[in-house]
Amino acid sequence: MHNNHPTPTFSIITVTYNAEKVLEETIQSVISQTYRHIEYIIVDGASVDGTLGIVEKYRAQIDKVVSEPDKGLYDAMNKAISLATGDYLCFLNAGDCFHEDHTLQQMVYTLRRNDLPDVLYGETAIVDTNGHFLRMRRLSAPETLTWKDFRMGMLVCHQAFFPRRTLVEPYNLHYRYSADFDWCIRILKKAHATHNTHLTIIDYLEEGMTTQNRKASLKERFRIMAKHYGWISTLLYHAWFVVRLITKPGQ
Repeated sequence: MHNNHPTPTFSIITVTYNAEKVLEETIQSVISQTYRHIEYIIVDGASVDGTLGIVEKYRAQIDKVVSEPDKGLYDAMNKAISLATGDYLCFLNAGDCFHEDHTLQQMVYTLRRNDLPDVLYGETAIVDTNGHFLRMRRLSAPETLTWKDFRMGMLVCHQAFFPRRTLVEPYNLHYRYSADFDWCIRILKKAHATHNTHLTIIDYLEEGMTTQNRKASLKERFRIMAKHYGWISTLLYHAWFVVRLITKPGQ
């Protein structure tokens, strides 16, 4: 304990595959954090571009590196979970960055007690490829997050959702696009205390997901919601989503 604040260790995980164009900024945003209780893990899917050269450049500041073929993004994330030893996990994709160099330090400063909450969370800024701010994420974090809140959609971005490692389970590989949505709900179902840091934690790189993937992702998300919240509730919420889209486009 220090200055009445706990000093948890954060396991920061970056999963990569042919990410040479965007990886360096992500690594720099992790290693330049002023908070020192960090374990940095990179799991690479046997990239064939310059990704591993960039990893090698910073190898001394990365705690664990794995590069081998995998069965996709969530399989790689599951490998990373098994390697992590920190109090909290954070999945920071290649291209995404912490909002500021002292983001993790600020997060810890928001903690006042000896006991650590089960989930820490905050807001996400959307940025372009040059790191310039575009807008805040459309959905904003509720004051007190529970598993039922995700009926409204993924109110907290996966990257700005830091669960205790002891609550974490593997991602369900049956889901190709939205396993993170299911993962967050399952963790929140077990969580007793969640903590809103009221901070912008992540700068999220706006990537154009293809319309095809987007459709598949939405269908998958519907199935996940039906599993956790029931079919009727999910259908009613989706009807409301449609009304919201028509009446408040772009929000």
